[in-house]
Amino acid sequence: MNDSREQELFWNMEEQGLRILNVTGNQQIFIGYFIEAAADVLLVIVMLSLGCTLEISEIKKHLLKPKGIGIALFSQYGIMPLTAFSLVHIFQLTTTESVTVLICGCCPGGMLSSVFTLALKGDMNLSILMNIVSTVLALGMIPLLLLIYCLGLGLEPIHNAVPFEKIIEILVLTIFPCCTGILIKTKRPQYASWVVKIAVGISAMVSILMLMLSFVYMRSDIFLILSPPLLYTSMLMTLIGYTLGYSISAVFKLNAKYRRTISMETGCQNVQLCATILKVTFPPVIIGPLYAFPFLHVTLQILEALLLILAFRLYQKIKATGTFYCSQLQSKGGGRQGDRISIRISEVARSFLVRQRKLRLFCLTKIIK
Repeated sequence: MNDSREQELFWNMEEQGLRILNVTGNQQIFIGYFIEAAADVLLVIVMLSLGCTLEISEIKKHLLKPKGIGIALFSQYGIMPLTAFSLVHIFQLTTTESVTVLICGCCPGGMLSSVFTLALKGDMNLSILMNIVSTVLALGMIPLLLLIYCLGLGLEPIHNAVPFEKIIEILVLTIFPCCTGILIKTKRPQYASWVVKIAVGISAMVSILMLMLSFVYMRSDIFLILSPPLLYTSMLMTLIGYTLGYSISAVFKLNAKYRRTISMETGCQNVQLCATILKVTFPPVIIGPLYAFPFLHVTLQILEALLLILAFRLYQKIKATGTFYCSQLQSKGGGRQGDRISIRISEVARSFLVRQRKLRLFCLTKIIK
């Protein structure tokens, strides 16, 4: 580990009078509590709106044939911790930075993955199920993965790192709003679209407010962790998660909708849970400005996901334009002429196949002679 850079980081913190190590002032304390409360409110609103898009029949199908859930879990708890471990070695991070990145890589998927899945027209039923299952498994997987990878880095295992109360809170704030959304869609389907529209508007306002307050709350910490190694690590960890999640789904021959879903579930970590683990496990004097790393990581997650969503929407638009042009060309001059064009294309293709068969038969005859 690069301990000299770690000493330099803490020297810079001392130079600023340790101002960033402790939350001072009632105003900052209030902002911190407000951000946590707003995050919980945002989770409830988003999950309620997403619950209005779920189908009970599709949820049953995923539970009876959990191939997609299994691949997503493998990607989440297999790829991401290993990716974090590899990047820590490649960029020679300090001990504290390494542990912070590992904790982030071992966290399950969060609310953002479901929002991005909706934007990418993925399978919302698989996304929500994956969030719930991965969060439940986090109770055992996080301590196990941290034990394995900390030993791999030659570090002391982290004890009491799992905030069980926070994980249970996340589960409750995920399951109950989703069930309420499903109930609204089943019993009062005419209100489901209104719930989604209102929830989207409120979520947007709460998100903007949270981002502004988070920047005010951690502005000095953010500037201190904007070092190239940490930036590259966070950026690559998210990008590798998105890419490998999609690639592994393609290897197992899942459809495009499932691939996009698993891609988002793999690349997005629950940064709120990560921040809680850092807060519970390490005192401020030890973790220092790295407490702001989850905020940096979620910012890069959002930016990279927005680029993927933009590329996907452009691809869909180009594809739709091409399909429309072909249909117009085929129907030009009336339906009969369009039919004649299709028949002619079929005849040419059939003639080409017949010639291929004759050529293969001729070559085979020559070889036998």
